[in-house]
Amino acid sequence: MTLDSTRDPVAGARVVPQVVPSPSLRGRVTMQQVAAEAGVSISTVSKVINGRYGVSAETIEHVGSVIDRLGYEASLVARSLRNHRTNVIGVLVMDFEPFSTEVLKGVADAIHGSGYELIAYSAGGHLGAREGWERRSLSRLMGSLVDGAVLVTPTVTDVQADGPVVAVDPHTGPAGLPSVAADNLQGARLGVEHLLALGHTRIGMITGRADLISAQQREQGYCEALHAAGLAADPALRRSGGFEPELAREAARELLSRPDRPTAVFAANDLSALATLEVAAELGLDVPGQLSVVGFDNIPESALAEPPLTTVQQPIRRMGQEATAMLLGLIAGEELTGPHRTLTTSVVVRASTAPPREA
Repeated sequence: MTLDSTRDPVAGARVVPQVVPSPSLRGRVTMQQVAAEAGVSISTVSKVINGRYGVSAETIEHVGSVIDRLGYEASLVARSLRNHRTNVIGVLVMDFEPFSTEVLKGVADAIHGSGYELIAYSAGGHLGAREGWERRSLSRLMGSLVDGAVLVTPTVTDVQADGPVVAVDPHTGPAGLPSVAADNLQGARLGVEHLLALGHTRIGMITGRADLISAQQREQGYCEALHAAGLAADPALRRSGGFEPELAREAARELLSRPDRPTAVFAANDLSALATLEVAAELGLDVPGQLSVVGFDNIPESALAEPPLTTVQQPIRRMGQEATAMLLGLIAGEELTGPHRTLTTSVVVRASTAPPREA
């Protein structure tokens, strides 16, 4: 313990002796501890922290060194009440899975050097969180803890918040909130066109969630690419995988167990494509010799698959960067040149695709 009884170098008034826990003790460092260690009043520490007048440069440097040494951090809530700013942005997700973690990396890229800090918040543990999780999360964080938020794949966009919000790949497509998404329609066309160019004519699809605009667009792109090649989009060769690995395994098993099974499968996301590769291995099907597989997303796991997965790349990390740039502009009071941005997609060819054997 330390006992402090000295004079405040700012006002010259005697400081009331204080018994303050040693910084070595466990617990959050308080402003009182900083004041005692620096030999100044609490009001002087407050002036230094908040950049107010009436403190000499020498005292500012001295108190600053004590703050750094003790590791003092002002409460975010207290800071926001004083300044109406926290200098923190939030990334709000339903759950941390490959897509949302890649978006999070992009947000971290974008705030580097900006002076902003980042809070990542998941609603995954809340009972019934899949519906309306955005409203609950925003009400908890916005205003007191964060200055603005990036919502990753929100189910709804008609949200009210005490600050700007930008959506990444909203379930219902562009709506009230500013948003960033990939060109799902174009990407699906490119993925199927790659299989057609290899000579495949019997191409199955494992679709995503029927209620999501991204899944609808990917299925539409699949059908359009087949029709453009003069082929029918056979409903018998489509199964719903719901963007979920377990559902995708069941869908892949049904497709690949058919006597007239497809020679290629286009999956609506990489998780479904990876599940298809697993089922193919279980059934003894050689990939790409007997079956070609194309995914969608280009998550890091796709390059590590056996064989490495050919996939449609949507620039997920860049989506996080773009959304954050939009959000920081809104926080600064700038007007957006366009509230909705669509990023292009491309095919990354790896070892899971090849011409069909009979071609």
